[in-house]
Formats: sequence, structure tokens, C-alpha cells
Amino acid sequence: MERLEEELTCAICCDIFSDPRVLPCSHTFCRRCLQGLLELPAGPSCPSCRARLALPSAGPEALPINFALKAVIEKCQQEERAGREEQQQEEGTCRAHPRQPLNIYCLQDRRLVCGQCITIGRHRGHDIDDLRSAYRRAREASGQLLEQLADPSRSKLLSCSRGLRQHKARCQSALQSHREAALRYFKDLGDALEQKKAALLSALDEVESCISEKYDPLIEEVEKLKVEEDELKELHAALLKEESPLLFLEKLQGLQLRLQALGQKQLPEPQALEIDPSMEQVLQELSRTELGQLPKIQAPKLELAPKSSAGQTAAAALWAALTEPGVLLLILALVGVAWYQEMSAGAIPAPLSHLWRFLLRIYQDCCSSLQDKARELC
Repeated sequence: MERLEEELTCAICCDIFSDPRVLPCSHTFCRRCLQGLLELPAGPSCPSCRARLALPSAGPEALPINFALKAVIEKCQQEERAGREEQQQEEGTCRAHPRQPLNIYCLQDRRLVCGQCITIGRHRGHDIDDLRSAYRRAREASGQLLEQLADPSRSKLLSCSRGLRQHKARCQSALQSHREAALRYFKDLGDALEQKKAALLSALDEVESCISEKYDPLIEEVEKLKVEEDELKELHAALLKEESPLLFLEKLQGLQLRLQALGQKQLPEPQALEIDPSMEQVLQELSRTELGQLPKIQAPKLELAPKSSAGQTAAAALWAALTEPGVLLLILALVGVAWYQEMSAGAIPAPLSHLWRFLLRIYQDCCSSLQDKARELC
């Protein structure tokens, strides 16, 4: 029975199967365990394979019985009962000498033995006592054992156990505080992120509203012109079918006037717009922000702005490069070189020689800086 105990144990109640029933997935459980499985709010599923179960409306009683497993369990239980009965019959007899009663107490080995153990067995020559006397002395010794258990040293175990439990309770309380702090921190962080998300989406909604206000009237105006153009096409098709010369000329003149008025109407020129600042810049700024500073960041104000062309951008970059202090110094150095060439026919006055060498060094440095700027702009 012990060798088959694992195979004969229900996975739900961890006990030997009682009225085993087979599920559609071929796993077996007790009938009363399956009854409790039906009461789960998530619906029945097999505890072994987690498969969803469609149990009969009549309940576990309608499931087939695992007769093979039931027969094995009954056979093992019968053998176990027979073994216990046999063991009870053999109690009080010597195992080394069958059917010999254990009625003598060996003082040396402190165990009950039979007469043959004392005469011809392993306990031959040992000091012995009769069963009654040994039982009386054992009862007296049990009182001394109780006194030992009541010794104050035993109370130290209780105090130690109590102290350990108190330390454990304090650690668990501190752990719960840390857990609550972590949950509170991430909740606040999540709330801050949700607020930033809502503010950013609201700003995008405002930009969308601005786009509609900017383009919807223009689109509506162009749509009206398209309707008028389609109407003129229909009038022209009807004019071609006119057979009366007088009516043809009158209608043609009116059609020409309307067509001329339509052609004189100025169409709106679409202006390229862009969202400023771009979403990429906004997200990069958010990514560079520390988590603790996130709630303090103001929501970005998005607006529609004319889109800058590449030429304007390059021109602005060139102007910014030319107005840098290094480039201005280069221009002064060039002026100094030109002045030097004018004066090359004569000697440079001694007071100006130091100034000349200083301007020459500035000129060389500025040339290198200007070359780097030119490569960067290119």
C-alpha cells in the first residue's frame, strides 16, 4: 500500500481515492472533490492539465467510475487490514523465538525479552527483573521525568521561541511597510505619467482643432467652386443639344460670363504648416527628465507654425556662422593682411610689429575655424 500510495492519492484532497470518477481529459479525482470544483467562480478546469471542463448537468455523479483503480484500492486496503491483524496477533511475543511471551525485563538492554532469550539467546547472563517490578519502577521514573520537564531551563526554550516569533513579526511588519511604500511610489509615478499623457493628448487635440479651423473653410470654399464648375459642365452639355439659334446664343453668352467669373476667383494657396515643437523634441525632453522631477514638468504648448524651408534653414545657419566672434576676428585679420601688403614696400614700424604678429596668429586660427564651419554646413 505504501509503495502505491502516490498513484492512489487524489491530487485535490491528497488522500486515497474515494469513489474515483474519470474526467473527459482522462484524469481521475474523488467524486466529492469534483463537487467542490464545480463551485469555483472561474468555472471548472482540470487541476492536473488545466483543461476547461464541460461537466454534465447532473454533476459528478454522471461521470464514469474508475473501476480498475477502485479495485486496486480495495485490494490494497484488504491486505493492509490483514497485515494489521497479523501484527496484533504477534504483539506480546518474541520475534527471535516465535510464540514465546515477553514476560521478562532485561535491565542491561532495557527491553522485554522471553525466557529463551535469557537462557540460550543474546541476553544470557544479563541482569533481569520481572515485568511487574519493571513496570512499577518505570512509573516512578516517569514522575522524575515530569520534574525534569518542569525545570526552569525548559522555559528558556519558550522565551527563545517567543523572541524569534516577535523578531519575525517585526521583520514582516517592516517588509509590509516597504511594500506599501513601493506600491505608493509607483502609483504616484503612474498617476504622473497618466497626467502627462492626458495633457499631451489634450494639446494634440487642440492642434487638431486649429488644423480644422485653418483648412476647413478653405476646403469648403474650394468644394463650392467645384460644384459650380460641375454645374457649368452640365450647362455646356445641355447647350450643345440646343437647336434654336436664338436660345443657343443667349445661353452661350450667360455661360461664358459665369465661366469668366469663375476663372477670376482666386483660389486659396495652401500654406505648409508644422507642429511646433515637434513630438520628437517633446518626447526627448521627457526621456531626459528624472523620474522624481516628472510631476513638476509643465505640459508642452503645441501650436501650428509655418514650415521652414531647407534654404531658409541653411541661410540662417550661414548667417549665424558668419556672425560668430571667431569669424569677425578672421575678417579683421584679413583687413590687417591687406594693410600689410599695402605697406610691404616699406618697413613695418617697430611699435606695430607685435600687433602684426598677434593678428597673424588670429588669422591662422580663424582660417582653421572657418574651414571646420564650412565642412559642417556642407
